[in-house]
Formats: sequence, structure tokens, C-alpha cells
Amino acid sequence: MKRRSDGVGEVQEDVLDTLASVIDCLRGPTEVRAFLEDLCTPAELESMTDRWRVVPLLAQGIPYREIHERTHVSVTTIGRVARTLERGAGGYGQALKRSRTVAAK
Repeated sequence: MKRRSDGVGEVQEDVLDTLASVIDCLRGPTEVRAFLEDLCTPAELESMTDRWRVVPLLAQGIPYREIHERTHVSVTTIGRVARTLERGAGGYGQALKRSRTVAAK
């Protein structure tokens, strides 16, 4: 994420909370996808989808090199996702759990 030396680019907790609330009020994958396509650049969307593709593979215990071979996501990115999965805010784990519940229905 870009950081400005004047602090203007710092994530403000209240703004992040508002963004999370906006995403939460969207109805279904079609609305969320349209919002993400408007909000993010193609490169940002590619980065996010790369990270998300790695999450279930890491959760299955697949080695980094094999994940790289399957997805072509860099080993550096895979390592960062793994660290976040282990020590992050819990979002990847919760999303993975919920996505499995939805897929099972």
C-alpha cells in the first residue's frame, strides 16, 4: 500500500470501518464484484485474486513451491499470505470457513 510522508495516506480506522460496512450491505456476489471493479484497479484486483487463490491451498498444507507451480503466484506472495493466515486479523480464515459453508449448500 502506498504511504505518503505527510500521513494523509494512512488508513483511517473510521474510514476502513465505513468501507467494511458498505461492502457488508451489498447484496450478493454480483453487487460485490461490481463494487470491487469500480473501486480497484485491474492490478489491485489481480493482486487480491492471487492472494485469495493461495489461501485454500495453504489451508490444505500444500507446499509453497507446489502452490507456485499450480497458480504462478510468486513464492514471496505465498509466504506473505501464509504469515497473514497465521498471524493476521483472522479474515482469511473466517472467509475460508464461510466460503466452504456456502459451497456445501
